[in-house]
Amino acid sequence: MQTSELPDLAHTDTKPLHWLVTATAMAAVIAAAGALQPDPVASASASTPHRTATQHGAPAAPDPARATFPLDCAGLDSTVAKQATGDLDGDARPETVAVVHCAAGSGTPPSGVYVLTNGTGSTPRLVATLVDPAQKMSIGDFGVRDGIISATLLGYSSTEVPRCCPDQREEVTWQWRGGAFVRATVPAPAGV
Repeated sequence: MQTSELPDLAHTDTKPLHWLVTATAMAAVIAAAGALQPDPVASASASTPHRTATQHGAPAAPDPARATFPLDCAGLDSTVAKQATGDLDGDARPETVAVVHCAAGSGTPPSGVYVLTNGTGSTPRLVATLVDPAQKMSIGDFGVRDGIISATLLGYSSTEVPRCCPDQREEVTWQWRGGAFVRATVPAPAGV
């Protein structure tokens, strides 16, 4: 073993007091880290269904579970299959876009796509129907980003096509312009 020419260092000869100080310091660091954790409510995803709490004074997005949709479900309940929120009209208040269909036991019931805004009290107000269930379409991909609603519409070329297997597909967007939602078709990529 090679001896050091340096003087003995205090930390090389540990005593119980040293371990006590080290343990206290580590406990303080762990406690401080715990205190600095983000608020789990504030960090919850904005896409969490039925989220109605406001944060930092911002208005809450309308809850589609509290809305009444213009569906004729022949005595069945309706189902909110998908939902997304965003400020669609630039007023700094979020709207909710909901994909809704009748709760059929089997098959693929047609969907409606509806835009909701906050109404009076806790009941949202329906402000636009983007896809009417009478069009006999279902909705594939769906989302809201930067004020633009995008969806994949799935449909049928004739009544002979089985309702399980749509044979028509259209990528569309809607954007608020001039006081209305304007629909646009997204061109298919080249070579498709």
